This record gives sequence, structure tokens and C-alpha cells, in this order.
Amino acid sequence: MTINKNRDLDFFITDLNGNLRGKRLPSSGLKKARKEGLKLPRSVVGFDFWGADVLENGLVFETGDSDGVCMPVSDDPTPVPWSEVPRDQMLAMMFNPDGTPFEADPRQVLKRIVDRFAELGLTPVMATELEFYLMDAESESTQRPIPPALADGKGRRLSNTEGYAVEEMDGFEAFFTDIRAACQTQGIGADTIIAEMGPGQFEVNLNHVADPLNAADQAILFKRLVRGVSRRHGYAATFMAKPYAEESGNGFHVHFSLLDQDGNNVFDNGTEEGSDLLRHAIAGLMKLMPESMLVFAPHLNSYRRFMPGAYAPTFASWGYENRTVALRVPESPNIARRIEHRVSGADANPYLVLASVLTGAFYGMENKLEPNAPVEGDAYAEENPEYPLPCEWQEATNRFDQSEILREYLGDEFVRVYAEAKRQERQRLNEQISDIEYEAYLGLL
Repeated sequence: MTINKNRDLDFFITDLNGNLRGKRLPSSGLKKARKEGLKLPRSVVGFDFWGADVLENGLVFETGDSDGVCMPVSDDPTPVPWSEVPRDQMLAMMFNPDGTPFEADPRQVLKRIVDRFAELGLTPVMATELEFYLMDAESESTQRPIPPALADGKGRRLSNTEGYAVEEMDGFEAFFTDIRAACQTQGIGADTIIAEMGPGQFEVNLNHVADPLNAADQAILFKRLVRGVSRRHGYAATFMAKPYAEESGNGFHVHFSLLDQDGNNVFDNGTEEGSDLLRHAIAGLMKLMPESMLVFAPHLNSYRRFMPGAYAPTFASWGYENRTVALRVPESPNIARRIEHRVSGADANPYLVLASVLTGAFYGMENKLEPNAPVEGDAYAEENPEYPLPCEWQEATNRFDQSEILREYLGDEFVRVYAEAKRQERQRLNEQISDIEYEAYLGLL
């Protein structure tokens, strides 16, 4: 590829929260970055959400705050089409100085479980669906979500819930045209765009790819793309799990199947029910779902999606063509038999979500687990479920930290560092006094 000498380069990894951390280089630095990578402190991977070092049981003192080496995941940079100044970007992952994988890097966490499937001659095929809210640009300065105004010259601001409304997408035609163009430029396989259930809420489905690392890369880059294009059009965008208390939350659904070495879908046995391996995978996903909840719902706000009446799964369940369950087997041709994982929020780190989904499936298949009967009808009405999900941040952190299975499959270092980052974040939030506390208690006690 010919290097454009007039373009800077954004070179970055993701930390455990999915936030991008890296450096901006002149184009002259591209050749060296390709060959030698770039150095960043290994502790960067384990930052808390606000970019602060995790001081207790984190990576700062354990590593001496020494550097890791970040190597690009592809040979060529991709353009950043929403930038006012021409610029490129490269995604990377971190290694130890001796060239071994740095196991707390979220992309390395995903690669670890993908490699276990490869040892069995199996290739996961995955696709992601990400929901986000488009907002008025003022939302970024006020730090409160404000529905956007339609670009129809009348200034009409969205206020109603109009799921699947084509006219709502018409009001943002230029925005979505640029979203598609930017996806094409960056090699992101965007499929359908849907107006979802909240004012200014949309979902974009990314294509199935037979490479989970690529699927997660695309999801990470897509989130950056949406935020960048929205600013270029005078909007703001958020993947926050629950930006509006009374409106639908932002979900992150994952579709997953498995191919053998001959390209056959091992979840397909020629029937609508699917194969034994499909059932084993579902059973493993259900068993590990409570322990994995901290990955699917990583922040304090994440748990607002799981309140009663919020239409998000509160226990591990499964069923055929049933959108009230946590694990849905969609109606499809037999050859496309797959599992849809419907628990995660859009605020979750795609690498960790896909790694956790694959871990649950692998564990169930390896141990030939059997699920309970599929749910028919309303899963929210089920009583005494076998696998209730922790719907409070602290409980989810403890369940995750205590999981021997996750430590075995995803790595002890990752589990420890991620749990400690979440504890530090929770402590920081607990030290803040909220507006509602002052309104309720200041003059009354």
C-alpha cells in the first residue's frame, strides 16, 4: 500500500471496557508500526472506565508499569472518513515484550477461546446486532440525552416510540447514507438498519463472518464510526445501556453457529430442532450465563436494562423463535441453524462478549450438557428458573471473580484484572452523592 504522507494515523488497542487507547502517529511512522508495533504500558489494558490505574490487584505494580508491544491486526490502515482532516486508523492487540500474548488484552482473551475451537477443527461464525440512540448534539455538553430533530427543515424533535418506522429513518437519510459509506470504506459488513423502540433509537446488523476476531473488530470500529459520523452531522450518539429511564435500552445481540472442516454447520441435523451439539452449546451457555453477567452488563447503568418490565432476560432460558428468552434459536433454513444470544447491552466490550458466548458453548459441548425444555410463550412469566441472572453490579462482579470455569477458559489474569477494575469503578461511584439523594434527604432528615 502506498503511504499517504499527508495523513496522520490513529493506532489503538481496546482496554477491558472497550475504550480505545493508543497514539496518533505521522504517516512516516507507519512502516515501523507495521514491523515493530508500538509500546504502551500493559496497565493501559486494565484501566478503569475513566482511564485511571487500578491500584489494588491491578497491573500497575505487578508489571512495574512496564510496556507491552501492540501489533496491528491487519497490514494496511483504513481511512477515517468522518474526520475533517484526512486521517487513517489501525487496530492492534498487545503482546508481552518476549512476544507471548498478553492475556489481559481483550482481543487476546477472545483469541484464546477461538484457538480451542480450532484445535477441534471447528470455526465459529458470528454476527452482531448493535443498538444505539441518536441524540441532539447538545447532549454531549449537558450530559443528558436529548432526542434529535428530524432533518426535514421543520425542526420536529422525536418524542414517540415508533418501532420499525421507515419514515423515522427517512428523517436521517443523509446520516445513514454516510454510515453505510463509512462502513464500506472500512470493510465493515453492515446489513439492515432498523428504527427501534425508543425515540432516535436504531439497530444496525453486521454480517455473519467466519472469524470471531474479525466480527469483534468490526463491532469495535462500528461503534467508533457511529459516534464520528453523528458528530459530523451535528448529532451525538450513545451505546449506553439505558440512557432514558422510561425508554427501551440498547442491546447487543450475537448470532452464532459452528462450521466443521468441510464447511458444514454442526448445529444442523436436517431438522428444525437442530443437532445434539446445538443443545449442548445451549446448555453450556445457560450454565455459565450467571457467572458471565459482568461481561454482558459491565457498568452500573447496565443493570437498569434488567428491571421488571424492561424486556431484557433476567434468567437463562432458551426457546425456538421466541424473543422473550435469553437464547433464541431463530426460524431459518436448516443449513443456517444458529443461536441468538440476547443478554448483552450495547455498552459491553465486543471482544469479551464474543469470548464469553464461545466459552459457554464450548463448555457445554465438551461436557455434553443437556438443557431443560425450551420455553414456549412468555419467558418473563416463568417461575423458579434454574439459572437466575445476577441483576446487581456487585453480585455480578463477585460471581465473575469466583468462577473457576471462566478462569480456566479465559485466563486467570484477565478475570482478576477485570473484576478489580469493576470494583474500583463501583467504589468511585459510591463516593458520589446523587442529585436525587439531595432532593430527597437534605432538608428532611
